[in-house]
Amino acid sequence: ETEDANLRDSLAQHSNAVLTAVVQVARKEEPNKDIRNAAMTALGDSLEFVRTNFENEGERNYIMQVICEATQADDQRIQQGAYGCLNRIMGLYYEKMRFYMEKALFGLTIQGMKNDEEDVAKLAVEFWCTVCEEEISIEDDNAAAESQDAMRPYFNFARVATQEVVPVLLELLAKQDEDATDDEYNVSRAAYQCLSLWAQTVGSNIVPSVLAFVEKNLRSEDWHYRDAAVSAFGAIMEGPDEKVLDPLIKQALPVLIQMMDDANVQVKDSAAYALGRICEAMPESIDQNDHFQPLITALFSGLSSNPKMAASCCWALMNLADRFAGDPGCQTNALSAHFQASVQHLLQLTESTNDNQLRTAAYEVLNAFVTNAANDSVQMVASLSDVIIDRLEKSIPMQQQVVSVEDRLTLEEMQTSLTSVLIAITQRLEKEIQPQADRIMQLLLSLLQALGAKSS
Repeated sequence: ETEDANLRDSLAQHSNAVLTAVVQVARKEEPNKDIRNAAMTALGDSLEFVRTNFENEGERNYIMQVICEATQADDQRIQQGAYGCLNRIMGLYYEKMRFYMEKALFGLTIQGMKNDEEDVAKLAVEFWCTVCEEEISIEDDNAAAESQDAMRPYFNFARVATQEVVPVLLELLAKQDEDATDDEYNVSRAAYQCLSLWAQTVGSNIVPSVLAFVEKNLRSEDWHYRDAAVSAFGAIMEGPDEKVLDPLIKQALPVLIQMMDDANVQVKDSAAYALGRICEAMPESIDQNDHFQPLITALFSGLSSNPKMAASCCWALMNLADRFAGDPGCQTNALSAHFQASVQHLLQLTESTNDNQLRTAAYEVLNAFVTNAANDSVQMVASLSDVIIDRLEKSIPMQQQVVSVEDRLTLEEMQTSLTSVLIAITQRLEKEIQPQADRIMQLLLSLLQALGAKSS
């Protein structure tokens, strides 16, 4: 891949020669697996430059045959290369794919998703992610098209495949790795991403399949399936008709809140994330009288219970604060009754924890609560300014005490978080911050001097 226009033009001019050489050794007749694997990689890299060849039905058929046969190779590297090629082809040549979807790709990719080799299964899932992304993009383009001639072909691949593909994705959700790190992309996370895109593509059509899976597995004794059920519900919050989702959310909220006390931390984390999705996409379904108190209590409890849940709980709380802020300048809002307790909880947590990520996330939540405070909470925001300024002042002498690079980075991250909260307080209080102005100015100058020119 290159952004050099001249090189791209040159490659396109030589596409026939490149393609002939690559496809020749990518065929199933090639006995050397290393050579065939290298050819599949090269084919994937060249797909962008062979548009002329893809316009020719005969050449296109041959290329697709070679790639489809490679998905059945007994070498997993070649299988991965083949699914990677199909992924790119769907993104580049969607308008040419109807025949191949009907004849081969539909079945091959479902088979690939069920492959025991995770890297193969992930790529097969990603193929359907690409299908959904393309169809979302085409629908957007067609909605903005000024004439019928400007409309792009749209084949409803995802909608047609919903009954067959979505159940496979739901089963893949249950293949979680309990020891996976937060940034590890495995087949379960690929399936979640695909399910979310599917919901955005087909809307309410996805609901029956997901709902049946959720109802069956929400009380499963196997935590993998409990977790998959919770995750599946959260994944479809964007796309389906709000009138379809609303009664389902009202019914599910008490159960999801209860699952914040599940015996398994991964299920608890997924429940927090699902609640965050509801707060973000469907806040109108959260009844302030029935749901708000237990919801905010459960999220703060989760935030304190395990660092693994910090990111999900904080994200949910920030969404909650943003969505229930009310109109700008309002006298009161849904947060007001919980404002003081929430601030105290966050201050205690940021003071007591040694987990840097948790502390940073908690300060972000504090930031959100300050930003969205109603007028009846302004006095508490003013009181909070004293605490934050005091913490920042105490952090400055620590600059001289830290020895390791890691400790210095941790301290600077904490100072950044405190400064962000102070900015939010200043913006929320407006003129009311004036009594603290000189102290804040002196503090920030001292902070800049202590940090030195090289600090970010």
